[in-house]
Amino acid sequence: MLAFMVHLKTVSHLRGKSDRIAKVTFRGLSFYSRVAENCEDVAHFNETFRWPIASRLDENEMLEIQVYNYSKVFSNRLVGTFCMVLQKVAEEGHVQLTDTLIDDNNASIKTSITIEIRCQSIDSLGGTCSNGEYLEVPDDPDGMFAFETDSLLSGQSHGSGTSPGRSLHGSIPTFRKAGKGVFSAMKLGKIKMSKDDHKNRDEPAILDMEDLDRRAMRLAGSLEPDTISLASVTAVTTNVSNKRSKPDIKMEPSSGRPVDYQISITVIEARQLIGLNMDPVVCVEIGDEKKYTSMKESTNCPYFNEYFVFDFHVPPDVMFDKIIKISVIHSKNLLRSGTLVGTFKMDVGTVYSQPEHQFYHKWAMLSDPADITAGCKGYVKCDIAVVGKGDNIKTPHKANETDEDDIEGNLLLPEGIPAERQWAKFYVKIHRAEGLPKMNTSIMANVKKAFIGENRDLVDPYVQVHFSGQKGKTTVQKSSYEPIWNEQVIFTELFPPLCKRIKVQIRDSDKVNDVAIGTHFIDLRKISNDGDKGFLPTLGPAWVNMYGSTRHYTLMDEHQDLNDGLGEGVSFRARLLLSVAVEILDTTSPEIISSTDVQLEPVSNISESATGKMEEFFLFGSFLEATMIDRKIGDKTISFEITIGNYGNQIDGVSRPSSSKRKKKDGDNEEEESELIQNSSDEEADEDAELASVSCTPLMKPVITDRNYFHLPYFEKKPCVYIKSWWQDQRRRLYNSNMMDKIADKLEEGLNDVQEIFKTEKAFPERRVRGVLEELSIGCSRFVTLANKDVNQAGRTKLDRERLRSCMREMESMGQQARQIRTQVKKNTVRDKFKLVQNFLQRLRFLADEPQHSIPDVFIWMMSNNKRIAYARIPSKDILYSMVDEEMGKDCSKVKAVFLKLPGKKGFGPAGWTVQAKLELYLWLGLSKQRKDFLNGLPNGFEEVTAAKAAPGLHSAPPVSLVYNMKQVFQLRAHMYQARSLFAADSSGLSDPFARVFFSSHSQVTEILSETLCPTWDQLLVFDDVELFGEASELRDDPPIIVVEIYDQDTVGKAEFIGRTFAKPTVKMCDEHYGPPRFPPQLEYYQVYRGNCSAGELLAAFELLQIGPGGRADLPPLEGPTDSEHGPILPVPLGIRPVLSRYRIEVLFWGLRDLKRINLAQVDRPRVDIECAGKGVQSVLIQNYKKNPNFSTLVKWFEVDLPENELLHPPLNIRVVDCRAFGRYILVGSHAVTSLRRFIYTTPDKNSNNWATAGDIIVNMDSDSAVRKMDTVVKLDAMSDAVVKVDMTEDEGDKKKKKKKKKGGVEEDDETDERVLDWWSKYFASIETLKENLRAQEAAQAEAEDKEDLEIAVETGDIKPDDLLLKGSRTKEKSRDKKASKDKRKGQAADGLEKKPSKARVDELLVYNKELECEYGDFEDWLHTFNLFRGKAGDDDEHAQDDDRIVGRFKGSLCMYKLPLSEEITREAGFDPTMGMFQNIPHNDPINVLVRVFVVRATDLHPADINGKADPYVVIKLGKSEIRDKENYISKQLNPVFGKSFDIEATFPMESMLTVSVYDWDLVGTDDLIGETKIDLENRFYSKYRATCGISTTYSVHGYNIWRDPMKPTQILAKLCKDGKIDGPHYGPGGKVKVANRIFLGTTEIEDENGLKKQTEEHLALTVLNHWEEIPRVGCKLVPEHVETRPLLNPDKPGIEQGRIEMWVDMFPMDMPAPGPAIDISPRKPKRYELRVIIWNTDEVILEDDDYFTGEKSSDIFVRGWLKGQQEDKQDTDVHYHSLTGEGNFNWRFVYPFDYLMAEEKIVISKKESMFSWDETEYKIPPRLTLQVWDADHFSADDFLGAIELDLNRFPRGAKTAKQCSLNMIKNEHELPTISIFKQKRVKGWWPFVARDENDEIELTGKVEAELHLVTLEEAEKSPVGLGRNEPDPLEKPNRPDTTFLWFLSPLKAIRYLVCNRYKWLIIKIVLALLLLIMLGLFLYSMPGYLVKKLLGA
Repeated sequence: MLAFMVHLKTVSHLRGKSDRIAKVTFRGLSFYSRVAENCEDVAHFNETFRWPIASRLDENEMLEIQVYNYSKVFSNRLVGTFCMVLQKVAEEGHVQLTDTLIDDNNASIKTSITIEIRCQSIDSLGGTCSNGEYLEVPDDPDGMFAFETDSLLSGQSHGSGTSPGRSLHGSIPTFRKAGKGVFSAMKLGKIKMSKDDHKNRDEPAILDMEDLDRRAMRLAGSLEPDTISLASVTAVTTNVSNKRSKPDIKMEPSSGRPVDYQISITVIEARQLIGLNMDPVVCVEIGDEKKYTSMKESTNCPYFNEYFVFDFHVPPDVMFDKIIKISVIHSKNLLRSGTLVGTFKMDVGTVYSQPEHQFYHKWAMLSDPADITAGCKGYVKCDIAVVGKGDNIKTPHKANETDEDDIEGNLLLPEGIPAERQWAKFYVKIHRAEGLPKMNTSIMANVKKAFIGENRDLVDPYVQVHFSGQKGKTTVQKSSYEPIWNEQVIFTELFPPLCKRIKVQIRDSDKVNDVAIGTHFIDLRKISNDGDKGFLPTLGPAWVNMYGSTRHYTLMDEHQDLNDGLGEGVSFRARLLLSVAVEILDTTSPEIISSTDVQLEPVSNISESATGKMEEFFLFGSFLEATMIDRKIGDKTISFEITIGNYGNQIDGVSRPSSSKRKKKDGDNEEEESELIQNSSDEEADEDAELASVSCTPLMKPVITDRNYFHLPYFEKKPCVYIKSWWQDQRRRLYNSNMMDKIADKLEEGLNDVQEIFKTEKAFPERRVRGVLEELSIGCSRFVTLANKDVNQAGRTKLDRERLRSCMREMESMGQQARQIRTQVKKNTVRDKFKLVQNFLQRLRFLADEPQHSIPDVFIWMMSNNKRIAYARIPSKDILYSMVDEEMGKDCSKVKAVFLKLPGKKGFGPAGWTVQAKLELYLWLGLSKQRKDFLNGLPNGFEEVTAAKAAPGLHSAPPVSLVYNMKQVFQLRAHMYQARSLFAADSSGLSDPFARVFFSSHSQVTEILSETLCPTWDQLLVFDDVELFGEASELRDDPPIIVVEIYDQDTVGKAEFIGRTFAKPTVKMCDEHYGPPRFPPQLEYYQVYRGNCSAGELLAAFELLQIGPGGRADLPPLEGPTDSEHGPILPVPLGIRPVLSRYRIEVLFWGLRDLKRINLAQVDRPRVDIECAGKGVQSVLIQNYKKNPNFSTLVKWFEVDLPENELLHPPLNIRVVDCRAFGRYILVGSHAVTSLRRFIYTTPDKNSNNWATAGDIIVNMDSDSAVRKMDTVVKLDAMSDAVVKVDMTEDEGDKKKKKKKKKGGVEEDDETDERVLDWWSKYFASIETLKENLRAQEAAQAEAEDKEDLEIAVETGDIKPDDLLLKGSRTKEKSRDKKASKDKRKGQAADGLEKKPSKARVDELLVYNKELECEYGDFEDWLHTFNLFRGKAGDDDEHAQDDDRIVGRFKGSLCMYKLPLSEEITREAGFDPTMGMFQNIPHNDPINVLVRVFVVRATDLHPADINGKADPYVVIKLGKSEIRDKENYISKQLNPVFGKSFDIEATFPMESMLTVSVYDWDLVGTDDLIGETKIDLENRFYSKYRATCGISTTYSVHGYNIWRDPMKPTQILAKLCKDGKIDGPHYGPGGKVKVANRIFLGTTEIEDENGLKKQTEEHLALTVLNHWEEIPRVGCKLVPEHVETRPLLNPDKPGIEQGRIEMWVDMFPMDMPAPGPAIDISPRKPKRYELRVIIWNTDEVILEDDDYFTGEKSSDIFVRGWLKGQQEDKQDTDVHYHSLTGEGNFNWRFVYPFDYLMAEEKIVISKKESMFSWDETEYKIPPRLTLQVWDADHFSADDFLGAIELDLNRFPRGAKTAKQCSLNMIKNEHELPTISIFKQKRVKGWWPFVARDENDEIELTGKVEAELHLVTLEEAEKSPVGLGRNEPDPLEKPNRPDTTFLWFLSPLKAIRYLVCNRYKWLIIKIVLALLLLIMLGLFLYSMPGYLVKKLLGA
């Protein structure tokens, strides 16, 4: 063993006078020196730091010393750093040197440091290593170990206890310890405990191998434990707690409460469905709700475009586990359920974790669950979005999508999941369970016992497993608390699955209903890793612990939800041994089972040791204080119980288990003991025989603290509990998890500091970020060295090994990236890097969560009357002991403040915020073997009292109580200055707050300040004679916490809780000086919480002063009460209260809006009172609110003294009161402006470029606007500041995009003239631009990501630069996918921007995909709107209900500045002194305005009718006028196009809030509101952004782009120049204009309607307006011509979008010339077309029939055709019978009339949905022509042979001949040139028919020669044609072979053709043969006669 020592002597040549502190770091472990106070040039530290090291020094190791200027309040400032490579020390063992420091930029500075370093073995110092546990050190003459590091971090001496094992008795100087916890590597001077000797005698002779290993390891790796870890610098200033843990302030469990969710799914279309001629329906199922689309007939690629919405109100966990199932069903109708084609499953959580919580236009791949060998069954294209409350979803702009999507590239899968997912089997093996609770009443048991005569266990458990929408269950084990199943449940599912969690539930089988005993969720992401070196999901075999309701059985369990896994379990229920494995299936193998049904199979038993070696654990707890006990419980006696698993549980632990002693699982100690003694082996009996567990504190009656709370009078006697329990030893898992948690905690703390620095705008945030990153990288490398320990321990599962590997890889790469990023943190990049570091935090938290449990959590219950009242749950890993400090739980052997809460639902809402009790609790959990340390962390100065019956021989019996014989007396001073932004607790919208301060068992309150949310108490509370137990020096560093609760005083009833915060006091011991740097303490902000929500901030300071022997006289004096009115209230003393200066606050009073009634009476004469820091000003009274709600006097001011420090500025309160008769005032509402920073006036900077006067600047414009449109500047989403300028020389798709249709039907050939263009052309062109810009932005982002990934990867050395994979921890697969998606994004953008031939130029407007005010800062450029609140704040999450509390709005503004103000401002020309800083503000007299509202369309409306549709219409309200456009409702549409403008006359200010609502028309009953949006017109009207009428990009006097504003651009420009007092405009020759010192260029000609050119300056003026932001001083972006997209909200479903509406508003003052008529935006009427299809011939049609007579193959061919969506209009040709070659001749004409929208490329169909429909519904579908070839059968159904579907906008050109027509025309459709019938008008050619064979391969089944001819309605009327071959213009009859006829209609012909042709010769031969036969017969017949005749000669 070696010790590495650094003696830090002095630091000299320092600058300035300050406190200094040094930080010495070696091998990632840092010590802080003490603070050298008030040193000027030289700081004398003279301290020795020492590190025990196990390995020799490596010559490349580094020592780093950093010297800081120490500050108590702000973070320490680095003076410089000294770094040294320890080569010389490694060689010589001793070095002494003086060297200079370097600063941040590695430059050398004057300051120098003197140090001495040595490295020597500990043995040479005389230490001995005994048993590998501790090092002992004899007296130490040369003081080498005397760490007198009296810094503010240290200061306890240990072991002044009295037990023999703990005495030091002065043998060594008292050691102060540096840092956290005991420096246990060398428990200096611990005398060897007799317990060890005692134990060694009885141990078996052979030492367990494992034990040796562990000891060796201890010797090697772990001897640098509890030193102070790099506590973040701020933590140093707030007394890093050594023996106390930080309490967590958020109290309420948030997981279990239900929330609103809305899931919207649009099923757009399906493609490539497998099956012939199907009638598909899509079913969408979420949980138990199903919704169906309509049925589409005979098509494999149906188009639905149907929108479904599911609403849920459930807890998040339940929501995210629900499965979304999309299935396609074939021919479903009322009578039959149809056959399933395929399904797709995904859980809601997967969708929610997508960016924007949605998938947009993605293809879901269907598979058949009944046949996993089958492959893909088709694709469904859909949008899925999950919206929780307050989520806003950005929908990509809905416009004409091109239909030819790349399916493979847009699959509905999260990023990183391969497109080809394989089938896999998921095995969940359930072995056995232990410790189940009773699930039946004992009465029943007694009855049973009487009948059967035996006692049974009262539970019949089985296990149910849910996964991916399926569930399986094991068999039921009757009557068993310890059931053994050994069964596995097998699921077959695609891998990777899109369901994140497996739910395992133990249930009790019951005749009536089964109930859950406990539930456990297995998160698949935590038990697998998809990286290169990843692993499939695997788990266990491991025990999982289940928690739920309390264990005693009641018939109606009020906490049953907890057993179902909702909310935090309040008690241990059972533990279950299970394992999970996954096997990828090879679907080609023959013996595979092809269905996906859940199977259950038995598995073999696993050995006891598989889950780890059973060890005895020891849990010790000591209750140091129990205060804040709720008064409801205060009158009965109370005890506390601690349990771990079922151990220690005395009321409702389990009944006696019948199995071996191994499973001692109950609290029945007596029985347990006797059993122990009888049959336990030597090793267990010897020392533990006497040690019965004590799990309850003695009963005690509480004493009153104050009116709300009681406390227990423990005083110096602190009760203790201890429990022995037996668990499998899986501490390693917890250790690793603890290490990661600690790194994460440190990181989080650092990040919070940085955030604080950002918030307070302090200097050098980048330094703190660098520090954070350094800590992180050190922590990571430390983890890698520590985690790799006892790897071959028993019970390590595959998951343990794999997780360790992947954690080490992750941590290593994280450490490298942290180092990497640290070098890149600069002042300008600090925020971006900060975001990256936040991702690290999430990654760490994810890694730290250990999926395999080991020791169950510890529960602390407060018991009263043997009933459980309140509990706290502490994870066992947090209190687990380890020799190595990093592995130790964060609360192990520390004093922790624990707040007890009510169990389950009782703890929701207000009940959850009140503390049931606050405990100061010390806990320690570890192996019994390591028990000797368990008291080390307790505050010193106690004696142990052990149980009386403990045998005298046992030294190690744990104490039952501790008696503190040392106590210190203190005075606590709480300086309560002010609070702000408190929660509104009264109905007036204000509170009457007072604060109650608790310290130990004392409490005091401040005075009550009435009616305010921002009380300034300015009060000092003094707590005299506070007794604290323990050693003085420990208390100095570790005072107990102070709890501050803020209440609202009510006149009746008890005060209402507002919120709570914690603080630590600054402590002064009696021998310390009261003075800088620590005293007087500074005021600090403390965040006040109410449950999980923030409820304000408290500004206060706390100091704890020790009262010495001299009594209180020695304390710093208190100033007596100064103000006589308040009596004995002490103010906060001068040194602590902030320094004030004089400010003037000017208030602009504009008006009040929308005041609601107060107590049913209307507000008539309101006034506004402004108050800040006790001073204020009142507005004038509004005489008649109805007539004119504006104020007559606009500006008033008041002066006030405010703190110099802006952060301490008090809030400014705005209150509105209504003056009623008889001098009564009623509060209407109030608003608190918490931060005045944004209203601080700064003088304009004269030298900035805005004021530059030298020379004129020519602003570069493109004058040639005819060729290139103006640079459209598109501001991207609010998050990014990038402005992309895109030169709009755009074009329209390349060959591949098949020259996308011209916008708005602009056709290249003949129709580009202006007459065809309308407003919609402009709109669609603009949307196209919007999408292109989004694409460009996406591509740029992708490129940037690429670059960054690469940089990080290359620099961290994960990859070689040539190997372009992404981060090393990612899979190649994944990176390929990611890259592919990026390339795709880039590609799309490239398509969008480069490859476009130029197109007809259409003027554009700007389409904002959000509200206009988001772009322009709510138009609050000078007029601000303050919402006035009244009424109690809602307790639902973060102020969701605040909208209901708004009772009106105050419009005005503030301006504050320090006095005196410089002269030059007031001396400017035209300065109006009455207006103060608010110069050039328009008057606020009433003004009449014409408001013109244009409503374009609505998208994604929430369905309002049962059929999942709505019948929307628009309602517009402004003031009293309302326009209901009810008669123009649009039937059954969720995406209606309204295309309407509405004119309303209004008078500002009375009518300024415009409401646009969409209602659903109902035939009966009232119409329902779907959603509404509100627009404040007044702010827009007065804004400098000029939002009255958008400025278009070009000026024209006629046509679709006509100038809308009554003022021409020149007039607008002149007015702007005049208002802004700037020089200009000066129009010069040659198209120039000069404004201020900027020169703009533009064209000067304009065409009128008749095409005549005229000279004009309008274009020039317009150019300036479009670039107004470039004008100095007054410039800003003027609102362009635009369409804004506003979300529709419904008050019943707050926070959830109900759809969006696209619209814009123009406003024209009535005193100006009237505007022209509104532009026409009525929806385009679809154009009527007629498509004529002539089917000439078919060829190579497959032959289907066998001939009856001859067996020949033939087909009776006919062709059927229809336009998609018009299946009922399908038309058939006649039949070409008996085709033998597949050739058919038809000459048959189909005629399809249809209505078509050019711009949207959709056919419009209006039809009634069903016979019951009231009116027709309009559908829009892509124009697709389907042609099918059939074989006609007469007695059976016709046979389908093949089909082709042609998209009339882009289909492949037909082949010239049948030979050239092949399958490639379908297969390579994307590569072939395509044509559009709308451009070509007439096309003729051959096209292939295709169908799918049994293997789902496409095969060619025929060819058709067809001619398509498209004519408009007019042309059709001019030249009509007949159907088939009819008149007019008949087609000639086809020339068919004679064989085509029907045999039973013309049998003779049939004989002629069928028989004669083929068998002619055969027939002739047969006839001849027959003749011969007949002749022969006749011969034989007549021969005898003739013979007789002849013979007789007759």
